Amino acid sequence: MGAPDVFLPNVDREDEEEAPLYDPGLLARLDWSQVTHMKHGVTSATPGDGLRVRPLCKADYDRGFLQLLGQLTKIGDVTREQFDERFEAMRSCPGHYFVTVIEDTQLGHIVGSATLACELKFIRGCAKRGRLEDVVVSDEYRGKQLGKLIVTTITLLAKQVGCYKLGLDCKDEMKPFYGSLGYTSEKGNDNTMIMRFSLEPKPGASRL
Repeated sequence: MGAPDVFLPNVDREDEEEAPLYDPGLLARLDWSQVTHMKHGVTSATPGDGLRVRPLCKADYDRGFLQLLGQLTKIGDVTREQFDERFEAMRSCPGHYFVTVIEDTQLGHIVGSATLACELKFIRGCAKRGRLEDVVVSDEYRGKQLGKLIVTTITLLAKQVGCYKLGLDCKDEMKPFYGSLGYTSEKGNDNTMIMRFSLEPKPGASRL
């Protein structure tokens, strides 16, 4: 079993700021055909006028990415150098970190984000488990299905990259929201919710 392909975009130095954290082709290949809870044809490919769903890039530091996360939790003082170092550390671990954002392309602002973090396991035939983390939508963009959009995008992405299970931790008041998207409470831990996938091995595909 070979190592996973590392996504190293062929870009000039001036374009490095826009280089994606992971292969955007993964988002293009998501299968939305079985999703029934999104209205008006909203998907990661068609999120709405002036919106774009894509992987995080370094330039998002200047598009308000950290300020958006600040609506979710404490961020601290993160310099541009620290941000770039963490970005490169994530990108150097292909197949593990999928920070995904929603950009308002008219304003150049990041208005939604969520992260898929993948953990390699020895159990279940060396399977892969996913964690849904840091889900946030800008207060100014509530009511536009963006919460459902970013969570469903990560859910489909987890299945696309071969996770057998995707888990999340949430507060009591958020359980109905995640429940409406197909997540169920884990027995013995009521605030941990999971989504299980039935995966069929692809010929020649690496588990990583």
